[in-house]
Order: sequence, then structure tokens, then C-alpha cells
Amino acid sequence: MTKTPAGLSIVVPVYNSEGIVLELHKRLTAVLRTINTNYEIILVNDGSPDNSWEKIKGIATFDHRVKAISLRRNFGYDNALMAGLNFVSYSYVVIMDDDLQHAPEDIPQLLEEIEKGYDVVYGNFPTKNQSLIKNMGSWLVGKLAQLILNKPAYLQISSYKILHKEIVDGIVKYGGPYPYIDGLIFQLTSSINRIMVDHHPRLDGEGGHGVIPSLRILFNFCTTFSILPLRIAVVLGFAISILAGVFSVGLVVVKLWLGYYSVEGWTSLILAVTILGGVQLMGLGLLGEYVGRTYMNINRQPQFVIRETISIEPEKSSVHRSENKKIEIS
Repeated sequence: MTKTPAGLSIVVPVYNSEGIVLELHKRLTAVLRTINTNYEIILVNDGSPDNSWEKIKGIATFDHRVKAISLRRNFGYDNALMAGLNFVSYSYVVIMDDDLQHAPEDIPQLLEEIEKGYDVVYGNFPTKNQSLIKNMGSWLVGKLAQLILNKPAYLQISSYKILHKEIVDGIVKYGGPYPYIDGLIFQLTSSINRIMVDHHPRLDGEGGHGVIPSLRILFNFCTTFSILPLRIAVVLGFAISILAGVFSVGLVVVKLWLGYYSVEGWTSLILAVTILGGVQLMGLGLLGEYVGRTYMNINRQPQFVIRETISIEPEKSSVHRSENKKIEIS
């Protein structure tokens, strides 16, 4: 087996960041030049509607250490990450956001910590410069990760992290259309640590990872790594059925003991039927979601489709893995 060269690969999904990507490259380069190691920067344009790709192409033309990938449409954050992770070259891989809320200046600290022997080191934040809704979403994902993936309670899941190349090699073997990088990490290793870093305000513009994409990530996480939603639906349906049975017995008792039965309460009855019907539909919807995802996995829906690459060898840019067919170059 070929030994992975020592060095750092930086993978950054880019979306709506035409006003940031030049500064991102400038700061990354300044930091990486202070580290006595080989490095590369992989910028993945996730179908940005602005001029992000033009900016990335400009960077890649004068910096041979920048690999540029443009996807044919917006596939989502984790899918764009998977595209970049397939082309890393060095022994350690840093994943970070494009908005400079993750400071490139913290990379040496991440590298120092992972060199102690960990497989993954997360950058954790004392406070986050983001909306209350996104903070609540992060908290919920963290709690679910504790329940489903046995994530340590002290560890905060974040998109700023450094991974050993062996872990990345395991991650890219996942061939489904709905990857969740952090979930795959916890399936592959428990040798994980953290360091505390600052979370900075976004430098410019608006990112593409708002409430709806965050909810999509949460849903992907729950349905990809667990059948917990189905179990919750079963328990909820069972509990409501028991309550309905108790209520029915109560009506019979009132009729037999008191000889009294009123036709009043139709509102309560309709409400109960509606709730029960809602639970049933929710359960069917969840079941349909699992069946649908299985169908799309079987039919090889791609994780991403690459439109164009720069500074990537032709034989690598045309990768087509027959075992999962997750990469399509068109």
C-alpha cells in the first residue's frame, strides 16, 4: 500500500462567497506557509449562483497548490465535502467553512493536537456568532448524536475539524446520496478530541446554510444512522392507542354504573380521531422516507456531479467507482 505523503489538505465547500474567497485564500496561504509541511487547498464550488467559481478559477490559475472543483448544481454541504475529500493528497485533512467564521490561524493548534495521536480533532466554540434558531439546531444535533452515535457529552459537533487521512479514506467509501460527515466519523473512530477556538462573524454576504438546509442535515442524520424516528412513531402510536382504550373503557363504566351516556363531546372525539390520524400519517411518511431512500440508494443516485476541475490530474478527475457509482463526471 502506498504511503500517504506528509502534509495538510484543506477542504472548503464554497457557496455564495464571491466576496470572501480571495480573503480566505490569502489568510490560509499566510498560515500554511508558516507550517513546515506540504499543503494543498481544495475549494469546492457547490453550484453557487454568484461569481464564486470565477473567483476560485482566478485563484487556481496563479496558485498551483489550489485544487478547484465545480459541481453542476447545489448538492448540499456534506455532498460538496465528499467531492473534495475524494481528492485529498496528504496525511492530515482540515475541513472548514468558507465564511471565515473559522479562523485559518487556528489550524496550527488543530495540527498540534492531532499529532498527539488522535484520529479527529474538532474545533469547539465557547460561543457562536449565529442565529438563535441555528444554535438550537446545533444543540439538538448534539443531543441526538449522544443518543444515536454515543458522542461524548463534552464534545461539540462542528464543521471545523482536522482528520487523519485514514479516517477520510473510510468516509469516502460511503456511497449513499445522503452523506453526513460527522456521523460517519463517529462510526469509524472513538479517538476524538477537541480544542477551544473562537467563532467569528461572517466576513461578507449570506451563506447557503440557513434554517432549511440545517433541517435537511438534521433529517439526513436521523434517517441515515438510525431507525429512531420510526421507533418514536411506533411508541407514540402505541401510547395514543392505550389512551383511546382507557377512554373507551371509561365511557362503558359511566354507562353501566350511572346509566348515563351523553352524545356531547363530539369535538373531543373528532380531535382524538384527528390526532390519531396524524400520528398514523406521520408514521407512514417516515416509513415512506426510509423506503424512498433505499430506492434511491439502489438506483445509484450520485452524491455529486462534477462540471469542471482545475489542478487535478485527468485520471483522477474522471474517477468513476463501479462499486458505488457515487461520482459522475459529465
